[in-house]
Amino acid sequence: ADAISAVYPKAEIQRCIVHQIRYTTKFVSYKDIKAFMNDLKGVYQAPTLEQAEEGLDRLEEKWGSKYPSSVASWRNNWPQLSAYFKYPYELRRMIYTTNQIENYNRQLRKVTKTRTIFPSDDALLKLLYLATMDITEKWTGRDRDWSKILSQLCIYFEERIEPGDLE
Repeated sequence: ADAISAVYPKAEIQRCIVHQIRYTTKFVSYKDIKAFMNDLKGVYQAPTLEQAEEGLDRLEEKWGSKYPSSVASWRNNWPQLSAYFKYPYELRRMIYTTNQIENYNRQLRKVTKTRTIFPSDDALLKLLYLATMDITEKWTGRDRDWSKILSQLCIYFEERIEPGDLE
């Protein structure tokens, strides 16, 4: 988060909710997992930040003594886990997980891992550019409600984004 903020001072950091849930459930006993997950859903699926914080308080009251590491990980990372609550539901669906960007990075690593050395930085940049062109050709589908999401992005980030930039 510090490195991203240093380069992009206006960036908002949103950690992957899916990875946080996976990490959290590592510490929970199998017999408690269903009940714990039902209570945890009250945190990350809450419609507002206030309701999510109330859900986190309830989670801590009920499970904090039995699974302190699980609740503490949510508390310690809360600023980066709760950033998406300020956006409408359609945008939240897009940013609650980092799986898409991880998939893109994995495809770039696949292209670069077979080469041990590049003659210049430009050679690496050209390879990554060409790989990106190949990767993005497969991105044919549109997210549901994309026009609504696009208009919301333009509203929330009007000083940084224009509709023409996204087409």
